[in-house]
Amino acid sequence: MLNPKMRGIVYATAAAALVTGCGADDIASPGTGGNITINNPAAPPPPPPPPPPTTVAAAGACPSIADPQGLTNAGTISGPTGTYRICQLPNLIKVSSSLPKLAGVLYSMNGRVNVGCDGGFTAPTAGSPVTSTTIGCTTPLTADTNVTLTIQPGVILYGATGQSWLAVNRGNKISAIGTASLPIIFTSQDNVAGFNADTSQGQWGGVVLMGRGVTTDCLTGTVAAGTCERDTEGSVDKAIYGGRDNAYNAGSMKYVQIRYSGFVLGSNKELQSLTAQSIGTGTTLEYIQSHNSSDDGVEFFGGAINMKYYVATGADDDSLDIDTGAQANIQFALLIQRAGKGDALLEFDSNGAETDTPRSKMQIANFTALQPQTSSDNEGSGGDLAATLFRGNSDTTLINGIIATPNNECIRMNGSGTTPATLVARSVVLQCNATKFLGSGSYTAAQVATSFGTGANGNNDAFTTSFSSLFINGANETAVVGTNPTTFSSFFTATTYIGAVKDASDTWYAGWTCNSATATLGTSLTGLCTSLPTY
Repeated sequence: MLNPKMRGIVYATAAAALVTGCGADDIASPGTGGNITINNPAAPPPPPPPPPPTTVAAAGACPSIADPQGLTNAGTISGPTGTYRICQLPNLIKVSSSLPKLAGVLYSMNGRVNVGCDGGFTAPTAGSPVTSTTIGCTTPLTADTNVTLTIQPGVILYGATGQSWLAVNRGNKISAIGTASLPIIFTSQDNVAGFNADTSQGQWGGVVLMGRGVTTDCLTGTVAAGTCERDTEGSVDKAIYGGRDNAYNAGSMKYVQIRYSGFVLGSNKELQSLTAQSIGTGTTLEYIQSHNSSDDGVEFFGGAINMKYYVATGADDDSLDIDTGAQANIQFALLIQRAGKGDALLEFDSNGAETDTPRSKMQIANFTALQPQTSSDNEGSGGDLAATLFRGNSDTTLINGIIATPNNECIRMNGSGTTPATLVARSVVLQCNATKFLGSGSYTAAQVATSFGTGANGNNDAFTTSFSSLFINGANETAVVGTNPTTFSSFFTATTYIGAVKDASDTWYAGWTCNSATATLGTSLTGLCTSLPTY
């Protein structure tokens, strides 16, 4: 056993040896006893699993609206995107009301839904009251009811029956202003339930705007006396339009889809996705998509119309129709028909009222019109189908347009009366079959070709398209010098190119539209037309 003195010498020697064994980088930190602790961060947790597919859960109740009738809680409806609370609109909206965007809520129309009472040919006054023809309007009107139906961005409304349609009567307005990321959707019950395919159509009525603009082909009154009125095609209950005010304001529709419309209201009478009757230039129509209408995409009867950014996919009749003295300016139009379906891409006429004035007048700029099908009928008018049909006492101006119908003729004109239909074309290119032009009545095919004027004013009837996708301009389209459309109307935006879509960076049509087998319109925030968005 070591004595205490020796134990002290041993401990000192061991300590000296320990220090001697440390190099310049091995000096122990004071106070740590020579131990260094390194705190390594914990390993990150594994990433969370991807969220399940979004589905909708039905709201517990319907919201309140300003109209004291309120909304009817009609239960729930389920489909692939979830379950929704059905909030049914009254058949007559008597007080200006707003439909809010709420999770798990859909708004339904069971039959015809009237926005306000019909205010008559001119606005009623206390001295000249109007007895409205609208069902439910029993008290004579001494002023316009001035009901505005406001539809908030992202709202979805559907027709609960085939006879459902929205009627905005004279003296009242719609305010359906969606956004690029939250478009408003009008559709059918089958679309909600997930029953629709790419061929579905004609499942409900559509949206009808009625105003006090000038019209022809009168149901009552006369053109000469300035008292002409008409009734909505096929409507059992009177839905009258007409007046003398071509500046009439029926409200605003912007960033709106209207799907699967066109149900037959009467014998050979169908509504369109959008039917605008004697509305005026005070009405705003922008960013409207019509999808799979069993009749026309849109049809304008009388009045004066300004519209920009219009997409028609899959119309079973005409993609754009102008009638009964309408005066229209339309710019940026993308018209795409389904394979094996559809009639004319453009049809402008006066509904057989050849001597009436005003003559129907259409000016359309920056349009791309695609017709893949082959057909041999044009509403029973005889002869082969042409992509465009101009007849009656109508005056048409085509500016910066592309008409591509490789299997059919491009332009047909029907002449009648002392001053038949007229055509002006500027920077318009055609891709047609070998015949290209058709004439009937007082027009020959040669006269139609002369009216088009290939080789002059930038027109070309032997064009070959080179789209970089289904409808985006390629090298051949870009090489065509456009005509400034503002020389025809101050409503138009100045452009230097032909077609609706200048190039890949021009995406005005994308996002707010829905996609289908007929056309993929870029990245869609609402997905396929056969489904509903879940935003």
